[in-house]
Amino acid sequence: PEMEDFTPVTSDDPDAPPAPPLARITDWVNNTCPSCGAPAKRETNAMPQWAGSCWYYLRFTDSSNDQAFVGPQAEQYWMGPDGIDLYVGGAEHAVLHLLYSRFWHKVLCDLGCVSTPEPFAKLFNQGMIRSFAYRDGRGMCVGYDDIDFREDAAYHRTTGEKLSESVEKMSKSLKNVVSPDSVVAEYGADTLRLYEMFMGPLDASKPWNTRDVPGAHRFCRRLWRMIAGSDDQPALLGESADEQVERALHKTIKKVSGDIEAMKFNTAISAMMEVVNAVYRAETISRGQAERLVLVAAPFAPHLCEELWSVLGHEESLAYEPWPQYDEAMIAEDTVELAVQVNGKVRGRITVPADAAEQAVIDAALADPAVSGAIEGKQIVKQIVVPGRLVNLVVK
Repeated sequence: PEMEDFTPVTSDDPDAPPAPPLARITDWVNNTCPSCGAPAKRETNAMPQWAGSCWYYLRFTDSSNDQAFVGPQAEQYWMGPDGIDLYVGGAEHAVLHLLYSRFWHKVLCDLGCVSTPEPFAKLFNQGMIRSFAYRDGRGMCVGYDDIDFREDAAYHRTTGEKLSESVEKMSKSLKNVVSPDSVVAEYGADTLRLYEMFMGPLDASKPWNTRDVPGAHRFCRRLWRMIAGSDDQPALLGESADEQVERALHKTIKKVSGDIEAMKFNTAISAMMEVVNAVYRAETISRGQAERLVLVAAPFAPHLCEELWSVLGHEESLAYEPWPQYDEAMIAEDTVELAVQVNGKVRGRITVPADAAEQAVIDAALADPAVSGAIEGKQIVKQIVVPGRLVNLVVK
């Protein structure tokens, strides 16, 4: 039926629940049963409550608009030309929420209400974070507060019984739910962020292990001490830029830039750990190098990096700073390490200049004691050089 007023129907009775808008059309609601002819009422609750979640993303783009669910200017600015750039959700979303959202969006597009034919440009399915569950000999689940974790195993704090361990979905019944609030209270939000991203590939399921959280916290502390110093360690800020640190920093900027686009956050954090290690080996980092490192680390540990940005003398937020650039010339290695094979079996490794000619590489391989011993008394019938990877000597 056609109607003008889509607001819920209310009554003077405070205990009476509001009725759907269709209840307002009484001549449509009150009907006759086609089977028995008795008086009947049509169902008015025809719209499921979750229907609103099918187009919420459109409303978010223009939430203050009281004339339309989204204005054309806001919709085209936020949604155009290909829809939402990225949707992160579980695999089950593809056959439930996203299926219906796409249907609604296409209807709205056909009606001219939105400008994009598709609502989402890319879908990424994240893995599930699971947790260790512990049981005693009777199969009863034991919560973390009642467990003593030792090097070899987990033990019941009261009885001393050794507990069995399994990786399960977090559940109250299994007593293996980990609250992020407790981690934030003890280690800070940045440690929580770093640990979750460092656990493994984003699309893989992995177990939460609270015992590994301090590792992420140590990285935060090392980064802080390096730039801000501490009571027992002065900052490593220096006047000149160390060349090895500079090379490591350029590699890290390239690695992190690519990994963020590919959503490989765990390997991006590994790259940042490597450059921090390089700084501690050199025992110095220039202010310019420190600024670039802080900018690269900011998406992963924003609170810590804002503080470090202030320590480096900046009054404004780093959120508006341009992303650091890298120089390919600074990334190129001066030397490369190659595996040397004899008939396909690795017999040694050699280090040669990155631009070494093929014959120079073969000469270096033949001069390696382990390789020369493996080919002694044999005839070389073929020499294969795979640049940057290996040398293979075929003998008989």
